[in-house]
Amino acid sequence: MSYTIAVCGKGGSGKTTFSGLLIRQLLEKQKGDSIIAIDADPNANLDEALGVSADNSIVALIDDIAKNPDKVPKGMTKNRYLEYHVQDAVVEGEGFDLLAMGRPEGPGCYCYANNLLRALIDKLGKAYSYMVIDNEAGMEHLSRRTTRKIDLLFVVSEYTVIGLRSAKRILDLTRELEISVKEARLVVNKAPQGVDKLRTEIDKMGMPFAGAIPQDEDVFNLSLDSANVMSLSQDSKAFQAVSRIYEEVSCLLNK
Repeated sequence: MSYTIAVCGKGGSGKTTFSGLLIRQLLEKQKGDSIIAIDADPNANLDEALGVSADNSIVALIDDIAKNPDKVPKGMTKNRYLEYHVQDAVVEGEGFDLLAMGRPEGPGCYCYANNLLRALIDKLGKAYSYMVIDNEAGMEHLSRRTTRKIDLLFVVSEYTVIGLRSAKRILDLTRELEISVKEARLVVNKAPQGVDKLRTEIDKMGMPFAGAIPQDEDVFNLSLDSANVMSLSQDSKAFQAVSRIYEEVSCLLNK
C-alpha cells in the first residue's frame, strides 16, 4: 500500500525545493522503501531539483499519439496504449523514480492529461511505498480533482500574510471538493527569524503548523549553480529545518 504525500503552494513559495528535500528525507530515513516522485506542475522542474532529467512526460506521450494516431494498434484503446507506454516517461533516479506530467501544448490536452494521471496514480499506488506529488502552483490542480486521496498534505506558504491566506484557501478548497485528506500540515518558507510576527495569522489557519524553513543562502546558491537538493549540505539551514519537519510528521509515515 502506498502512502501519498502532496505538496501545494502558490508560485514562488518554494514548494518544489521542499518536495525535493522531503524526498531526500524519505530516501535517507525510510531505507528499503520504494519512492516515486510525481511532478504534476506543468511548469515542471522537480526533476532538476532532484538531479535527474525528465525528457519525456505524460503530455508528451499524449501529443505524440495525437499527431500519430496510427501508432495505436487496432483493437487497443488510446488510454490502454498510453498506459502501456507510460514507462517511457518514468525516470530512474538513485533510490527513486520520477514521472512528469508535462506542459500542455494543445487545447483540451491538459484535462485529458489530468484524467490519465489520476488513473495512473491509482495504479502506481500499488507499486510504490511512498508517492510524493509536487502539485502545480495555486489551486487549479486540486480543482481538477487529479489528486483525490491524500494521506498527508503539506501546504507551503511564503513568509507573508498574503501567502498564509492563499494557503488557507488551498485547504478550504480540498474540503469544498471533498478531496480525502487524512492529515494536513502548514510549512512556512523563507522565514527570516522564526514565525512570531505571523503567529496570530497561523493560529487562524485551522491547520497544524509543521515548522518554518529559514531563508538559506545555500539554497539560493544552488539555483545560481543549477545544482540540486541532493547536493545541499546537511549543515544548511534549509536541510536542518526540513529534517525537523520530517521528524515532526514521522509518526504519520508508518504505513
